[in-house]
Amino acid sequence: MSLAASSGPPSRRHSRLTRLTRSMGLVIGLAVVVLMIVAALVAPWIAPFDPDDQDVLLILSAPDATHWFGTDAFGRDVLSRVLWGARVSLYVGFVATALGIVIGSAIGIVAGFYGGLIDRAVSASTDILLSFPQLIMGLLLVAVLGASLTNLIIAIAITAVPAFIRMARSSALAMRERDFIDACRVLGYSDLRIMAVHILPNSLDELVVMASLWMASAIRTESTLAFIGLSVPPPTATWGGIVREGFDNLLDAPWLALFPSLAILIVMIGLNMVGDGLRDATDPRAAT
Repeated sequence: MSLAASSGPPSRRHSRLTRLTRSMGLVIGLAVVVLMIVAALVAPWIAPFDPDDQDVLLILSAPDATHWFGTDAFGRDVLSRVLWGARVSLYVGFVATALGIVIGSAIGIVAGFYGGLIDRAVSASTDILLSFPQLIMGLLLVAVLGASLTNLIIAIAITAVPAFIRMARSSALAMRERDFIDACRVLGYSDLRIMAVHILPNSLDELVVMASLWMASAIRTESTLAFIGLSVPPPTATWGGIVREGFDNLLDAPWLALFPSLAILIVMIGLNMVGDGLRDATDPRAAT
């Protein structure tokens, strides 16, 4: 049963909550992710400089007491650009993953619940989409749609949809023949109510775990696309774009690529720790 479901033994829900609070990896991961989100939200107030301000007298300055992360090839403060870049990278990752989970879950539950031709068509389409590596598909979609924030989110969301379809479909297939679903049919509940009120909440555990892992993947994909110039056009700061700007001066000014790379690494580690902690807490085979 899902943590979100109102039914289920209280002792089981209590044991899951206990495992959640006792998971050190989950606590650390949440702390890292929340810290990154807060830093991104308050970037306009805590960034020491305007991320787009240029100073030719400070080109490629090493980190010091004024510019903690140094400056780039245009004399812009790297710390300010990393903070502002977090707003774009985290926003793209969150929105793309949210779209993926909403669209994928809806399609997967419908396919698993009804089965038959609908299920076969959805399964075949999902297999085709999953045959493409996520980065390659994102690259193709952004190249076709054009480099912009909206198109980037759409492209990354499309790459996430097949995985959520498969997860939601497997949950719907496992539950559609359960006794409580038969009872709902006997009571005259509509198919929409059964899927939305009874199947979806009992699939949330797996979907939330996958969402945390796919958000990390979405941020990585956005950073990769930004690195090759298929993200938000400059001078808007993104983590991948800052890494790309520092690549040309990697030997002379390694801090340009180092600090945004560390930001990407830290948030991905945090999200993976959150996913692992949630998975352990919702695993019915885990010790209570």
